[in-house]
Amino acid sequence: MRIALITPEPGHPLLAAATALLAREHRVETVDPAVDTVVADPLADVYLLKARTPEALALARDLERRGAAVLNSASATALCQDRTAMAELADGAGLPFARTRTYTALSQLLADPGLSFPLVVKSRRSRRHDLVARVDGADRLRELAREWADEPVVVQDFTANSGWDHKLWVIGGRVFAALRRSELAPGGRGPTRSLDPAELPPGWAASALRVGEVFALDVYGVDLIDAGGARPLIVDVNAFPGVRDQAGAPEALAELALLVGGGARAVSVGQERAHAL
Repeated sequence: MRIALITPEPGHPLLAAATALLAREHRVETVDPAVDTVVADPLADVYLLKARTPEALALARDLERRGAAVLNSASATALCQDRTAMAELADGAGLPFARTRTYTALSQLLADPGLSFPLVVKSRRSRRHDLVARVDGADRLRELAREWADEPVVVQDFTANSGWDHKLWVIGGRVFAALRRSELAPGGRGPTRSLDPAELPPGWAASALRVGEVFALDVYGVDLIDAGGARPLIVDVNAFPGVRDQAGAPEALAELALLVGGGARAVSVGQERAHAL
């Protein structure tokens, strides 16, 4: 079987470990979306979309149009980059997502008389080095506006919590978990501590799995905080995150790639036979 990684960083720990497992019996290739803008036939059995740049999404859409299996799909990956669309989809599905309001530019917040502090301001478009900040008052907001005035943003009410984020990752229905100091906590983000999913409060793993169903994702991350209610509060969803230092994650990814690739191959062979009749 041929498995292709759409990424500029095939040495990423999760990808490298999964590649080592797959390469024992299968061919693993890398497609750098910044260089390989078009993939020639014959196509691989499955493509793992571990990149979210416009070039990567355009390449994935072209591959899907040509019948390739792409994991996660280009549309699901793109949706997770738009925090407004993410919140609307989650709310419509009844998921406990943080209440989210959208502003076309951060500078608009300064003129909004209805703001109540503290609050969390995030770039509408999720990407590396985007804006994620707790704002406790107008002075902090003006400070951010000096650098991010024209940035489209979303605003969420700050929910009092322990200062720890629960990071849940799902690969092909298998849940992994960790605790990490919130980047909004004093001192910023700290190290991540792996957590046995069995230690999660009742229903938390099920909430993470439900996110995959709603967002049509097979490899994804969910950021949760304990808001003191029966259900955790979802504050972010990420397509194909790093899932670093999680025992069993490379094996789960390799198994998922073979499952999806095998299914795509079976469909392709069936279509060829049908055309031959």
